[in-house]
Amino acid sequence: MTGSRKTACLEDLRMRILKLELAPGAELDETQVATAYGLSRTPLREVFQVLGGEGYLRLEHNRGARVAAMDLAALRCLLQTGPLLLATMARQAAEHREEAALPPLRDAQAGFAAATEEGDATAAALFNHSFHTQVACMASNPYLMPALRRLLIDHTRLTQGFFQPVKKKEKKQLRKVSQHHATLTDAIAAQDAEAAVSTTLQNWDLFRERIEKLMTPEALPISVEAAAATA
Repeated sequence: MTGSRKTACLEDLRMRILKLELAPGAELDETQVATAYGLSRTPLREVFQVLGGEGYLRLEHNRGARVAAMDLAALRCLLQTGPLLLATMARQAAEHREEAALPPLRDAQAGFAAATEEGDATAAALFNHSFHTQVACMASNPYLMPALRRLLIDHTRLTQGFFQPVKKKEKKQLRKVSQHHATLTDAIAAQDAEAAVSTTLQNWDLFRERIEKLMTPEALPISVEAAAATA
């Protein structure tokens, strides 16, 4: 039972972090988490160690565990590294893919398309995460895989709002993402590495635009002069 509880705790904490139910930087109280999942301290700390190694948590000596933060330095690295890492994985997936790996990739693609059509932003974000993880698994690169998994944690958390479009432009961009997934899947199936790279970079450009917009929000609708006059 302890093993099954540990697995359930591990999987649930991953999902809660990706869905932002546990906010970046939030401290996890060992007693509360252990009680919630029916675990003792020792197996819970083993779960925390796994999540820390994967990049979901930051373990601090004598201070417990915190959800991995998303600071400016991390965002800069994500924007610089993301296209290189994702494109490399897509290329190698096309070059090394096996037939048995194609159905799970198509399932993730179909799940994403259905979630976006239904307007289920959370499901879309998680299917997008699964899609890129599956591409990476098909690449079979043990050196890049840990980096890709870590990148996708922040990528998924940052782009939650992307899958809940409001403006016409945002809805059009979301449809493009779904098209990119289908095109990338076909390119990998056809072992067309160049098309896989090109599609991945086009897809990244859409996310980069969204991330940059989040980092530079619109100014509040009030002038500096008016603010000074009311101070």
